[in-house]
Amino acid sequence: MAVFVANESGAEIDEARLAALARFVMDRMKVNPLAELSVMLVDPKAMEELHIRYMGEDGPTDVLAFPQDDAMDPSAPDSGEDDPTVLLGDVVLCPDVARRQAAKAGHPMEREMHLLCTHGILHLLGYDHAEPEEERRMWDVQSRLLLAWDAARPATQS
Repeated sequence: MAVFVANESGAEIDEARLAALARFVMDRMKVNPLAELSVMLVDPKAMEELHIRYMGEDGPTDVLAFPQDDAMDPSAPDSGEDDPTVLLGDVVLCPDVARRQAAKAGHPMEREMHLLCTHGILHLLGYDHAEPEEERRMWDVQSRLLLAWDAARPATQS
């Protein structure tokens, strides 16, 4: 699985660790192994513009997800040169918003960024939280993924 991280936010982010988390989440969710994901980190102004344009809401938000192709085909082969690459989509994160949310939640910023990236990927895979049952299901999956990530990876100082 290819994960491309573009940091246009100016924030210091461990991009390699964020990409590793994204690959971990996609693997656990059984996303097509040929899938590609783009993770963009943007400043509040850019995020606000996207938020207004695509959601019709003012102000910067923490995460937006823009799906592309269906990457959850369980019959997808594990390898092969003739197999087409699947574009999962784009996850756009705003580190400035994440920093404020992390402070409010009382956890490290990296933890918030991982939560938001996982949340964005789940949106790309069709999860939503518009209805209470959908929200419970999405939050449960998100929590289980982050707990598994924490268990599989050593913590860093944040």
